[in-house]
Amino acid sequence: MTAETTTTTSYWLNWRFFVCSLFVLFYFVVATFLISKFEGRKRSNQQGGEDQKAAPGEVFEEEAWNTCLKSIHPAWLLGYRMFAFITMLTLLVINAFVDGISIFFFYTQWTFTLVTTYFALGCVISIYGCQKYWAQARRDAEQGTNVSPGETADASNESEHSDDRKIAGGWFYAFQIMYQASAGAAMLTDLVFWIILFPYLSSIPYGIDLMLIVCMHSVNAAFLLCDSILNCLRFPFFRIAYFFLWTSFFVLFQWLVHAYFNLWWPYPFLDLTPFYAPFWYLAVGTMHLPAYGAFALVVKLRETFFSRLFPESYRKIA
Repeated sequence: MTAETTTTTSYWLNWRFFVCSLFVLFYFVVATFLISKFEGRKRSNQQGGEDQKAAPGEVFEEEAWNTCLKSIHPAWLLGYRMFAFITMLTLLVINAFVDGISIFFFYTQWTFTLVTTYFALGCVISIYGCQKYWAQARRDAEQGTNVSPGETADASNESEHSDDRKIAGGWFYAFQIMYQASAGAAMLTDLVFWIILFPYLSSIPYGIDLMLIVCMHSVNAAFLLCDSILNCLRFPFFRIAYFFLWTSFFVLFQWLVHAYFNLWWPYPFLDLTPFYAPFWYLAVGTMHLPAYGAFALVVKLRETFFSRLFPESYRKIA
């Protein structure tokens, strides 16, 4: 704990807090602008409205549950999401059991919970998608289509293209937002821990504590990256806004808690006592761009490689 307690007025009424507040306010303003400009069911019309191209903020149902390759059944994505959800929920429960409910004081556990929720909702959406996929295959079989089951499903996808491309409902939008916010937050969590915090740990625990530390700062991003290779979700860059909001709300939560309770800071760079505190806030805030950009690059590479290696099977959502 610092010499100056966090509950005193002098701790907050100073230039350091003012500058850090401006940084957080800046992220709120940028996020609000991006969401108001790009988010939602907007379409850009071309050629008098005959050719419509999906706007960046548009989400289709098929994106949430289908795979990026037609040769891969959506059930594989469902199975993977169930495995990821069970694994992450188990780790989160073990972490809470070993270290107590105070773990949710940390950004790591906030993000880990968000990623776990993403996979939980992903399981529900994938079940819905698989039911839709199998129902269409049965309809084609009843009509006597003389093709194999896999080909039947692909043909049905083409015939029902307009249905698959229908604008998604609220839960699908929430799923897309969680996907992109989780991606940035997970990458930021791992980068900050392994690059900034881990090298300065005075002592490294062993046993289950070491396992939890490694898992909590690697499994979340690894599961999301694997999910990104399988799914066909787009990754419009403007949704970095939700990543900004996620981190900003965490900072505001910490400030409110420390304004009323004289507690330790979960991360040393959140402490407003040092004169260089604004530098740390700016540095960590700036890391949002490479963290989010790295994940966006993975999605772009998936699109590039799969479209070239499997041109007939790759399912492009646009």
